[in-house]
Formats: sequence, C-alpha cells, structure tokens
Amino acid sequence: MPIIRFLLKIYTGGLRLFHKFVPVLDLGIRLWLFKAFFFSGLLKTKDWHSTVFLFENEYHVPIIPAEIAAILGTSFELVLPCLLLLGLCSRVNACLLFLFNIAIVGCYPYLWTPDGLNGLYQHITWGLLIAVVMVYGPSQLSLDYLIKKKFSGYEY
Repeated sequence: MPIIRFLLKIYTGGLRLFHKFVPVLDLGIRLWLFKAFFFSGLLKTKDWHSTVFLFENEYHVPIIPAEIAAILGTSFELVLPCLLLLGLCSRVNACLLFLFNIAIVGCYPYLWTPDGLNGLYQHITWGLLIAVVMVYGPSQLSLDYLIKKKFSGYEY
C-alpha cells in the first residue's frame, strides 16, 4: 500500500502543477481568438468599398442590407475580441462571438466548397476555443476575475 500512496502523491502533485498553467492557457486561447477576429475586422476597415462589395456579392447575409451587415460584422470583429482578450464579460462576449462565428460559416458559401474547407476547419477550431471560454469562463488573468474578487471576495 505505501507504493500506491506514493503514486497518488505524485499524481496529485502533477495535477496541482498542471492546474497552475490553466490561467496561462486561458489567456493564450483568448489571445489566439483576438488575433483571428480583430485583425480580420481591422482589414475590413482598410478598404471600406471592398468590404461592402464583399457583403453585397460574396457573403450572403439574409434580410439585412449589405452596408448594415458590413458595419455590424466589422464592429463585432473589432469589439468582441478586445473585450474577450481583456476578460471583461467573458462568457457573454464568448457567446456572442460563437454565434457570430456560426453566422459567418452560414453566410459564406465558399467555406462549404472543397477549396474553402481549410477556412471551414479554422472556423470550427475557433468555435471550439470560444466554447472553452463559454463553458469554463475566464481564469485569474482576466478583468472578470479581478472585478469579482474585488466586489465579492469570491475566488473562482
């Protein structure tokens, strides 16, 4: 039995060590998502005429006029990733970004072609990473954590 206790001690020590890296992993996920979405939005602001052209001809956004869809899409890509990176209202922002990601996949038919599969796989990966933030919430490296700790004394 002493060998089992020894192995359990090593195992639990390893788990504690891995647990210390959770905030860094969470921040890395949020940084990766920021990079993917924010820079896409930033690119859209460089040439607004081309952006509107894409929304008129390439992206098939139902109901909403192309100009409004371009403004909303670009705004979402610029604002939501910033809030997510800071860890402010993280679960709400992750949920909105998740729905936005689904809308992108649904409105961009090219992703469903053989040539667009790599883009589709990227969106699936981003969706999974966003889901991690939605389910687990932000860790200690977030404004949500600092605000919650300051005003409620509650530790995650």
